[in-house]
Amino acid sequence: MLSMHLVDALDAEILLTLDQDSQATVLSLSRTLGVARNTIHARLKRLVSDGTLAPFSQRVRTEALGLPLTAFISISISQSSSDEATAALRSIPEIIEMHATTGDADLLAKVAAKDPADLHRVTNAMLAIAGVVRTSTAMSLVEVMPARTVPLLEAVAGRK
Repeated sequence: MLSMHLVDALDAEILLTLDQDSQATVLSLSRTLGVARNTIHARLKRLVSDGTLAPFSQRVRTEALGLPLTAFISISISQSSSDEATAALRSIPEIIEMHATTGDADLLAKVAAKDPADLHRVTNAMLAIAGVVRTSTAMSLVEVMPARTVPLLEAVAGRK
């Protein structure tokens, strides 16, 4: 895992400005923020290289890929085959995010699917993996609030 640095006020301002105009050049960022072009360039390079900025592909909405259904699946796995089961789960392309959790289940997976029948297929693929004991699925009806970091960036930038 990469060693991320903490985002400071200038980093936050750069990111907020890019959020408003993702096509902004280093020169336009420099002018907008009143900061030297080399400073902006170095900051952006560090934000990318240390993993602070997620890959661009993570911004692609699954609906645009023909996968409009989102579900959250709690997965219980056998502790003796945890690493193998997790590795096998990573091979399922419809699992777009996965977290180790506390509570009744061991993992929580965010899954994209075409429809309920496709989700059933994905769930069965999970259950076919050695070490996966059971799953529990909750389908998303509608995204009430997408993932966001703007309010957090505004706080770091001192705007709020």
